[in-house]
Amino acid sequence: MEERRNAIVELVNREGTVTFSRIKQEFPDVSEMTLRTDLKALDQDRRLVRIHGGARSVEFVVGSDGMLNVRSSQHADAKRAIAQKARELVRSDTTVFLDSGSTMTEFARQFPDIHTLIFTCGLTCATELARLERPQVIMPGGHLNRFSLSISGSRSIRAISKLTFDILFLGSTNYAPETGFTCESDEEADLKRCCIKQAGKTVMLMDSSKVGRRGTFQFCDLSDIDILVSDGNLPADMLQRCADHNVEVL
Repeated sequence: MEERRNAIVELVNREGTVTFSRIKQEFPDVSEMTLRTDLKALDQDRRLVRIHGGARSVEFVVGSDGMLNVRSSQHADAKRAIAQKARELVRSDTTVFLDSGSTMTEFARQFPDIHTLIFTCGLTCATELARLERPQVIMPGGHLNRFSLSISGSRSIRAISKLTFDILFLGSTNYAPETGFTCESDEEADLKRCCIKQAGKTVMLMDSSKVGRRGTFQFCDLSDIDILVSDGNLPADMLQRCADHNVEVL
């Protein structure tokens, strides 16, 4: 029993949010009643959080977007493809803001070594950018989110509100038509909204697995972005919504 429950927790932490049908698929020889009992016990032990129709990782619920080292291993090929496309949008002698997150970290890893002024709130982004010689990299102050390894909070917003960027590269945890782009931290949502206001052009980096998933804190909608960079697997209805809002899709 304990081995099975540990496996359930590992599945939920790996995927962030899972449906009950997904759990049944993973454990085909276990009855539904037993699995529901497992979820109830794991929820009581605070090892996961039961939600309607499934379960969610505790790391997502506590106000982070999940542990960055977990998210970095998810959809790695898609993130590399997105980063390759995004780097073609970078121009010399411009001011750039890089959001935090696993996709943005991959983008920073592939960032071209050209003369740019880069602001970022992602510690892992700054670490990747440190290998470059030509860009100048600046991090605003603020509160450290130990799960996402990013900086946010009122200090960050005050600093960013005094800046302007030629181009903003933004990440999102989820997108659904009824909620727009969302994340799981109110402080990070506030920071993203502030960055959008200060940007000349906003580029969203998001793989197709995030489409159709509802999140908690909305920070923008399709009407707020100019370009969506994805992995080439966006559903047809998403592509149509982008076209309706004059959002270029790469």
